Amino acid sequence: MMNFAEIQNLILLWLLPLCAGLLYLGHRRRQRRMQAFTSLRLGELLTATEIKYASIFKGALILLATGALVLGLARPRWGFEWREVPQGGIDIMVVLDLSTSMLATDIPPNRLERAKRELIDLLGMLDGDRFGIVAFAGVPFVQCPLTVDYRLAGLFINQLSLDLIPVQGTALGDAIDLGVDSLVKASSAESQGKAMILITDGEDQNQNTLKAAQKAKEKGVKIYAIGIGKEEGSPIPLPSGGYKKDRNGNVIISKLDEKTLQEAALISGGTYVRSTTGDMDLDQIYTKGIKVSLEAGAYGESRQKIWYERFQWFISLAVGLLFLEFLLKEFKQKREASVNEL
Repeated sequence: MMNFAEIQNLILLWLLPLCAGLLYLGHRRRQRRMQAFTSLRLGELLTATEIKYASIFKGALILLATGALVLGLARPRWGFEWREVPQGGIDIMVVLDLSTSMLATDIPPNRLERAKRELIDLLGMLDGDRFGIVAFAGVPFVQCPLTVDYRLAGLFINQLSLDLIPVQGTALGDAIDLGVDSLVKASSAESQGKAMILITDGEDQNQNTLKAAQKAKEKGVKIYAIGIGKEEGSPIPLPSGGYKKDRNGNVIISKLDEKTLQEAALISGGTYVRSTTGDMDLDQIYTKGIKVSLEAGAYGESRQKIWYERFQWFISLAVGLLFLEFLLKEFKQKREASVNEL
C-alpha cells in the first residue's frame, strides 16, 4: 500500500492544468505564425502535420515530467520493515498549581486556563522528550507519568481542574519533592537531563520550597519557575458567584510571590520567568534553556515501521522525460527550419 511522507506537496498538482493551458496557448500561437508565413502545398502540409503532432507529444512529455516531479516531492513510499529504534531525550516534569488562586483573572481568561493553553503549545515543540505532570494544591499528586505519547499528555492537560484536588492550599515544597522523586525514579541514567517546569503564583503555605529546591539540585533536577499573575494581584472568583473572602469577610487578593520562585530556580541552577501577560515563554525555556543546558539520554527502544522511500523513481522518470522532450525540441526546430526554407 502506497502512502506519502510529504502529502501536502501534492497540492502542487494544480500546476498540471496551468502547464496544459500555457502549452496549448503556445501551440496555437505557433500554428497561426506558420499559417501566416508558409504556403501550404501538399508536402508542406504533411510536414506541418508532423510538427503539430510533435508539439502535442512534447507537451505531453512536459506534463508527465511535471506530474512525476510533484509525486517525487511528496515522497511516495510502499513496502516496509519493522526495526527496533533507540529512543532518547530529556525528562520534563511540569508541576502545576491547582489552588483556587489560579482562578484569578489578572491573566485572562484566568491563570489556570492560560497555563493549560501554553502547555498544549509546548507539547507541539517536544522532540522525543518524555513529559509528565504533577498537579498540586494542598497536596500534590502525579497527574500524568512521564510519557512520549504527547496526545495522551494533551488529554491529561485538558482534564486539569481544581476539582481534582479536594484539599486546597499551596503545598509548593511538597509538589517539588514529588516531581523530583518522579523524575529520578523514571530516569534510566544519572546523566540523563531532568528538568522541572514549575507554574504557580508562588504563594507557598508550607514554607519548605527552598529545601525542596536544594534537594532538586542534589538529584540533578533544574527548576524552571514561571510566576503567573501580577504583583498588584486580583480577587479570586468563585464558581457560585462573587469572590473568595477571608474569615473577616474581606475579599482576598491573590498576588504573585516572586521572591520564593526566584530563589528556588537559582538554587537548582534553572531560571525564573515572570508571566504577567499570559506569555510564559515556554518555547524560549525549552529551546534556549532545557535543550541547551541538559543532556539527552536514552530511555529505551521502540518498534517502528520503516517505510521504503520510492521518490527517486519518480524524480528519475521526470529527468528522463525532460531529456526526451529536449531531444524532441531539437528535432522539431530542424523540421520547422526546413519548412521555412521551402
